[in-house]
Amino acid sequence: MVKIAVMGHGVVGSGVAELLQKNAAHIAAKAGEEIVLERVLDLREFPDLPYADKFTKRFADISDDPTIQIVVETMGGLTPAYDYVKACLLSGKSVVTSNKELVAQKGDELLAIAKEKGLNFLFEASVGGGIPVLRPLDQCLAANEVSEVAGILNGTTNFMLTRMIEDGMQFEEALLLAQKRGYAERDPSADIDGLDACRKICILASLAFGRHVYPAQVRTEGIREITLTDVRLAAAVGSVIKLIGKAVKNGEHVSCTVAPMIVQKENLLSDVRDVFNAILVRGDAIGDVVFYGRGAGKLPTASAVLADVIDEVKHLKARKYLCWSAGAPDYAIDFGLLPARMLLRVRAGADRKADLAAAFGDIEFVTCDALPQDELAFVTSAMTEKELEDALKAVSGAEPVRRLRLAEL
Repeated sequence: MVKIAVMGHGVVGSGVAELLQKNAAHIAAKAGEEIVLERVLDLREFPDLPYADKFTKRFADISDDPTIQIVVETMGGLTPAYDYVKACLLSGKSVVTSNKELVAQKGDELLAIAKEKGLNFLFEASVGGGIPVLRPLDQCLAANEVSEVAGILNGTTNFMLTRMIEDGMQFEEALLLAQKRGYAERDPSADIDGLDACRKICILASLAFGRHVYPAQVRTEGIREITLTDVRLAAAVGSVIKLIGKAVKNGEHVSCTVAPMIVQKENLLSDVRDVFNAILVRGDAIGDVVFYGRGAGKLPTASAVLADVIDEVKHLKARKYLCWSAGAPDYAIDFGLLPARMLLRVRAGADRKADLAAAFGDIEFVTCDALPQDELAFVTSAMTEKELEDALKAVSGAEPVRRLRLAEL
């Protein structure tokens, strides 16, 4: 019998407890041991639950209990999750977490502590919710040298963009619908400003390339400024707009970004709709592999958490070799240094077309009824962001309105 504790009885934590009660026999058969929920840490009380007697408001009831061998952290955020998880590892308890912010910010340190203590720190649910991606990336694709990881990493923004693309909704309408259906929080900033996807691409890049990438090293842009005009311009070039997280190996360095990008209809990521996520991994031996499914939700995420718990039960006396080394300030290179084609909107009259063509070289103007009369839109050849800025400066009076990178996936 293995006793575990759950810290945080929110959506995911309650799902873990529910699945553990509901599927106890099946989980025990998979783990080879009975797994017992010993404690649940939460400031609230849940007197009507069948495991109401397991609740405590004192972290010490978990950290100081030597019979608890595995702790599940589903509190979210850094405070107090970081201090609690670190204390659990230092006291000899393996940890499973779904907390993407914790892993993105402190993963290298916590993995190092787990290694030193001969414990396990697993976090499959931190990236794709119920989509198994970290374990396959670490184990099944271990023989590959991965050159790129990219994908749609946030279901809320993908739902909103789907509604804008398919139903012609304005951004604000799509956000209200996402909140009404429970896909977006009352404060949706982490989703629509790209922070959630940023944390996920940090974790994916760190695991894929073996060295920690911190959120501050990722150029991050959300979808807050995307309009129906942008959506219709993308359609005019046979594409859709998706919020893409992307990490590219660049010699001994890595370049990472999260940004709305133009995805051509021929690319399978263009068909990922609503709250679904898709993560593409490019390896030298396997080529492209895509992991697809619901990226969030109570039971899908709880399922991934419990898969990690089962794995840790099987490895109580051995370490899983999931790890990466610490990052460095010069490890990540600005993504803007990588050349790419751009869809550019500028405020300029038709009489400036020749000037723009002279400054940018090979460009393709895009016509669209939704484009304001005082604007021009065109697709550039591959260029760095500095080259783009220099070209814009060469055309006096051409004011940039929007730039969208064409995703090369």
